[in-house]
Amino acid sequence: MSIRHPIIAITGSSGAGTTSVTRTFENIFRREGINAAVIEGDSFHRHDRAEMKLRLAEAEKAGNKNFSHFGPENNLFPELEALFRDYAATGMGKRRRYLHDTEEAAPYKQSPGTFTPWEDVPADTDLLFYEGLHGAVVTPEINIAQHPDLLIGVVPVINLEWIQKLYRDKKQRGYSTEAVTDTILRRMPDYVNYICPQFMHTHVNFQRVPMVDTSNPFIARDIPSADESMVVIRFSQPKGIDFQYLLNMIDASFMSRANTIVVPGGKMELAMQLIFTPFVWRMMDRKKKAA
Repeated sequence: MSIRHPIIAITGSSGAGTTSVTRTFENIFRREGINAAVIEGDSFHRHDRAEMKLRLAEAEKAGNKNFSHFGPENNLFPELEALFRDYAATGMGKRRRYLHDTEEAAPYKQSPGTFTPWEDVPADTDLLFYEGLHGAVVTPEINIAQHPDLLIGVVPVINLEWIQKLYRDKKQRGYSTEAVTDTILRRMPDYVNYICPQFMHTHVNFQRVPMVDTSNPFIARDIPSADESMVVIRFSQPKGIDFQYLLNMIDASFMSRANTIVVPGGKMELAMQLIFTPFVWRMMDRKKKAA
């Protein structure tokens, strides 16, 4: 943690809703005139797309049925922690980008699914903003969770997460239900050991809960909409959170526990704006006073 060089990290698996959180923070940064160093979690995978496919084929041939991109074998955990540690101390660090598609790859004249060369984080940024799978990972060797000043977890209930993956992979990538199911099962040990434990380290968790029957995600025909969902927001340290203000501002919200507020799914981004704008104000105020 650092007053002079604060870090905000969002952690959550693909399809969990981290994009919505990122969009909310981009709006806050733009409105408040904050220059953020943006770090994509995908850029700290160990292998590019082609190499990962090759490693997966080798693992399957060797009988490894639990090969995934969730665990330390296929991620640069020490390098990610080094970035967080260096940025907190100096406002600098090393980063790169992962080029997901042709549009992202074109300016770099590279193929999609590859990494850009390592480069220095731009000088004179106001804060570091990370969004990815591993913003709160703790293992015997590394402790990434200790560095962010604001650590946010975004995770749907498990059946909803599976529905989102099944729908995306079948509709957008042409995979069969059986192929996606195999992927889910193959990733499960690393998901249990490296994704789930992160959410006990986060400062604020957002969990989307569908209000429709998702008891068998493997036969679901569509993804429950925001209006068919509620979002459970849990604060690890509720002291200083004005729950009454949030209840007044967010229609149909309610408290389920002393540290937990529940809001309609369609109000999730509004809730984030109301919750995190004061966080960012305080963060920037402390930074200015320390300068």
